Amino acid sequence: MINATDIRKGMIIRHDGEIYDVVDVQHITPGNWRAMVQAKMRNVKTGSTTEYRFRSSERVEPIHTEQRQMEFLYRSGSNFVFMDMTSYEELVLQPETVGNSVQFMLSNASVLVNYVDGSPVAVQLPTTVDLKVVETEPSLRGATVTNQFKPAKLETGLVVQVPAFVEVNETIRVDTRSGEYVERVK
Repeated sequence: MINATDIRKGMIIRHDGEIYDVVDVQHITPGNWRAMVQAKMRNVKTGSTTEYRFRSSERVEPIHTEQRQMEFLYRSGSNFVFMDMTSYEELVLQPETVGNSVQFMLSNASVLVNYVDGSPVAVQLPTTVDLKVVETEPSLRGATVTNQFKPAKLETGLVVQVPAFVEVNETIRVDTRSGEYVERVK
């Protein structure tokens, strides 16, 4: 058992007898109240998403998962096809299992797939991915303010805020946990 404050995005936990994949976590510390953890979770069996507010003193049970190295091959209709890197078997996952990870995955991307009791339940991405900018506004000549940001559409369709100096066809590094720009890649 772990404290609710130790819950992280991507963890698989048991709550109220059900197994959940933690989609998002927010630590809330309001003024003179006790701290709490707001967690957005996806039920592994039904695929439904729920939000629950844990008290900081609550304890939750992390679920042991088996992780397998997979390679994302392609999208087939609404499903996603992966290949096991050890057995070379193909695995077809539903959109509910892949979740928001699809925004960061290109063909041939290496990911970890979490298994609980022999069934795939979630896709775990590397901390950062490198993606190419396909659309953004041109930078202004002489604009020297360093904290100016502009939207940029990446090759997966994801839109992130980037510094003004980033141009089309440049590759940038994006944090998969927050969806934020990290740096320009040479």
